[in-house]
Amino acid sequence: MSERATTRPAGNLPASVTSFIGRKKEISDIRKSLSTSRLVTLTGVGGVGKTRLAIEAAYESRKAFADGVWLVDLATVNDSALVARTVANTLGIPDQSTKSAPDQLTEFLADRRTLLVLDNCEHLVHACAVLADHLLRCCEGLRILATSRQTLAITGERIFTVPPLSVPDPRESEDVVDTYDAPALFFDRAAAIQPDLELSDGKRHTVARLCARLDGLPLAIELAATRVRSLPVEQIIERLDDRFGLLTGGSRAAVPRQRTLRALIDWSYDLCSPAERLLWSRLSVFAGEFDLAAAEGVCAGEDLPREDVLDLIDRLVAQSILLVTSSESGPRYRLLETIRQYGAEKLAGSGEETTLRRRHRDFFLALSEDIADHWNGPGQEAGLARLRADHGNLRAALEWCASDPGSRREGLAMVAALRYHWCADGFLSEGRRWLDRMLALPPTSTVEPELRAKALWVAAWATLLQGDHDVVEARLDECETLASEPATLGRMTSLRGSLAFFRGNRDEATRDFERSLALLSATTEQDGILLTLFQLNMIRASDPLDDGFDAGKEAIALAERLGERSVRSYALWSVAFEAWVRGDAGSAGDWVREALMIQRGFNDHSGAAMMIELLAWMATDAGEYRRAARLLGAVHALFQTLGTSISAFGPQLAQRHSHCQWTTLRALRTEAFQSAFAEGTRMYRSEAISYALGEGSHDHSPEDTDRVLTPRERQVAELVTQGMSNRKIAESLVVSPRTVEGHVEHILAKLGFTSRAQIAAWNAASTSAGPRF
Repeated sequence: MSERATTRPAGNLPASVTSFIGRKKEISDIRKSLSTSRLVTLTGVGGVGKTRLAIEAAYESRKAFADGVWLVDLATVNDSALVARTVANTLGIPDQSTKSAPDQLTEFLADRRTLLVLDNCEHLVHACAVLADHLLRCCEGLRILATSRQTLAITGERIFTVPPLSVPDPRESEDVVDTYDAPALFFDRAAAIQPDLELSDGKRHTVARLCARLDGLPLAIELAATRVRSLPVEQIIERLDDRFGLLTGGSRAAVPRQRTLRALIDWSYDLCSPAERLLWSRLSVFAGEFDLAAAEGVCAGEDLPREDVLDLIDRLVAQSILLVTSSESGPRYRLLETIRQYGAEKLAGSGEETTLRRRHRDFFLALSEDIADHWNGPGQEAGLARLRADHGNLRAALEWCASDPGSRREGLAMVAALRYHWCADGFLSEGRRWLDRMLALPPTSTVEPELRAKALWVAAWATLLQGDHDVVEARLDECETLASEPATLGRMTSLRGSLAFFRGNRDEATRDFERSLALLSATTEQDGILLTLFQLNMIRASDPLDDGFDAGKEAIALAERLGERSVRSYALWSVAFEAWVRGDAGSAGDWVREALMIQRGFNDHSGAAMMIELLAWMATDAGEYRRAARLLGAVHALFQTLGTSISAFGPQLAQRHSHCQWTTLRALRTEAFQSAFAEGTRMYRSEAISYALGEGSHDHSPEDTDRVLTPRERQVAELVTQGMSNRKIAESLVVSPRTVEGHVEHILAKLGFTSRAQIAAWNAASTSAGPRF
């Protein structure tokens, strides 16, 4: 099996936390529909199980889609303009390009065989229809499975109405009751809640009658099953009969399925304790998932002690009101959309919605500021992962700030604090939109000039990364008129240096960076110093006659002291570039590979592209032309998702790129180059990084030299043969032990070995037999 096959993302379908009961025929029918129709829409009333059925059908169909099956949850998206962006975010397409999200999706999906599951489309049905129509026309290998209470009503749509679960006729014999899906679901969920539950034959008919009374709706059945701990099945159905009678004026025949579900939720709400009801309504302010800390921070108060929240959450989970999912950071929770909307109604009627919205705002502002304040140290990847997980909540908090005149200050503070979420985590375009929106709002007395100045330099940074230089200059000019603190002035001056550098003004850029360092050295803005040192090194590194190592190595040393990783990877790349320019390919390879390994923990496409680009140049120098062509293809794909190219980083880098591509093309000839280049363009970011680092194996032609050890790996193999430890090898080569560890892993993978002893034996044999590298 190729390495690509083992690292390619299979999609993002969630793992099931409960068993899936029945629906075999429906799954089969949906799969058949997907084989003949490119758009299949599952429709049906709320609670009928559209989402779960779509996920199961998608999972069963996954082998037909080599490029993954992706679930896009639109429940928390309230703006139709964000539908395409939400799909792009789900697919891992960074929001850094000035191109529209539909255009980015078209480019990304054009040559891929992918299934998109668009879940909860009903409140955005027009936007979903327009996007689906556009993508299906442009992307031949794409299929879409949608769930919606309304059809999308576009050409080629296949409608699949999701029926309720099958229920037995009351006249059926006892021994066939649990062969129907609805009773089987009740038995399964009830047994999970009360493992010692025993249902006599007589009670099986009662369960069958209960499921029929619930119209076979899965959500209603699951809610009813949570009551077996405290009520016999007979009493459950008696209470439901009373409630349905009240809702329908006594006419059982008039019970519509949607009213049935409402009745079940009403009943579940009424059976909750006052504290459980209060928490349920307050949790409705969250957009999507949340964790315990967020629930405690937003929902606790004098009437709901913080120490009670966890116990109440456990009770709501036990009653199927809350769903729990696992993550690397611990459990996270969410309300089904139907349940969340019900809670939101209760919250609106309580008179405390504004209070809860502001608590929600304050919690996520504090979270954003805490991650920004502690950026210069360990935990950067975890901080960004936390912000990505709570992106829906961040968006909801910002939306409240934009609509609430009393939240202008908090809105500016939040968009500024989220600067690394915007600029280093794949949300650049959305960040710029929020920054522009907040800065355009009428100022209030609570917004001090220094806060606006801070938001202005963050906006200038985001705009600079998109290449809109005139807007950058205007933002920096306004920032300069408002700023008085050295930290803000230093950031502003550093960005002026970046702007000058991108425009080709090396001397002006150098002066700005040096002024910025003087200002920032008296502050705690260590990340600003790191960024400035890295850029100053880039100016000097591009000139072989200039000594740029000092700034780059100073940045690396500072990053190591702080435990900082993001800018450290860029500093490593700049030092690697300088070493390569000066002819030290061994050191250059070590530094750039270490930089690229760091990039794995981030969602920074431009950083990964720049590092892979340098490895492509080095591969060409070493005569590894097919590898170079693949790497160039991977770089092209990464930059394409950003809507830019390496030329945006200055003419010298663009010239070196052109030279590498021309040399590789001439060596391979057109057909072989295009084939290898196309292989690279089809790699996902994670695949491209793995390939660039030389991990695993690929299917190559015999003349391919990808499996050859690099010169540095040959050195490491020789030192391993001499019996040196990784630490001793690191001291000998003047690199970090982690870098040596990576080299040893690559050697083992390339040679198919499992121990250092095998490396030593192979190297000794190779040396005695003559060169075999």
